[in-house]
Amino acid sequence: MSFSSAFLSLIMAVIEEVEICFPQLLNASCRKPVQNRAETIFLHVLLSCISVLTVILNLLVIISISHFRQLHTPTNLLLLSLAVSDFFVGLVLMPIQILQTGGCWFLGTVICGMFYYSSFILTSASVGNMVLISVDRYVAICDPLCYCSKVTVRRVQLCVGLCWACSVFYNGVILIDFLKHPDKYNSCYGECVVIISFITGAVDVLVTFVGPVTVIIVLYMRVFVVAVSQARAMRSHVTSVTQQRSVCVTKKSERKAARTLGIVVFVFLICFCPYFYPSFAGQDMSTSLDFSIFAVWLLYCNSCLNPVVYALFYPWFRRSMKLIATLQIVQPDSCNANIL
Repeated sequence: MSFSSAFLSLIMAVIEEVEICFPQLLNASCRKPVQNRAETIFLHVLLSCISVLTVILNLLVIISISHFRQLHTPTNLLLLSLAVSDFFVGLVLMPIQILQTGGCWFLGTVICGMFYYSSFILTSASVGNMVLISVDRYVAICDPLCYCSKVTVRRVQLCVGLCWACSVFYNGVILIDFLKHPDKYNSCYGECVVIISFITGAVDVLVTFVGPVTVIIVLYMRVFVVAVSQARAMRSHVTSVTQQRSVCVTKKSERKAARTLGIVVFVFLICFCPYFYPSFAGQDMSTSLDFSIFAVWLLYCNSCLNPVVYALFYPWFRRSMKLIATLQIVQPDSCNANIL
């Protein structure tokens, strides 16, 4: 055997022992992380199920609100906007992220830039829609007499449009350098990484996390306090016979309101805190492989939980799901069905 053949055999043995993303680029290609095959398969199946579930749940919300005329209300328009952003998270971002869990990026630098830009836009729009929903509920509970005049379909459409436009512009400013050079932070071929500096990350965490969380918590706590005070006022004006029954109903309503509002805030915090932890810790925020598997996927899971938190609590959603599942929506005048 010649020296060149022996050297080539040695190289191939090394490649087989240490897998790389692009074998034709030995010195420039990224190495694949060592992964257990069974664990990798299980992870891909689990994440694929989450992606499919996210798409199905949000698609049901989109079809329900878009098809049935009784659901064409300002509040449901906000739910529709939220469902659209979460739908594309499950349809586009999650499948691409599943491919990236293998340790290599095969889609090129242009798709790399568009992927992170789309990810930032969709998550920001989702947060913005959640804030708008909290504002809508605040006005509905705290100022019910003026709700119809203050919250109209046209104003909600304008707010939703501004939410999406601001998300596109804001994230474009944050990622402007990265979008110009998507491979700027890549150390080797087969990698797709974006790094946000400490200053930019600090601003982003205030705009995308601290600000929305503060607004949501303050408004929902105000809603809860007003709802409890109204229930107590009504309870104080009933007769002694009805009062005992009203006490039980009121306490049950208070517990249900507290549980629902607690779920909203708790889910949002749990899903977003790990993603913004590097900014709180004073580190550069990097969406590398190890970080994305935990923090980014937990962030994406919020898109799967949103239709559960915001829609499954509504009886009309369960009725509309039944009509969709039984294909009754294809019947004439099904859009006029009474599902409220």
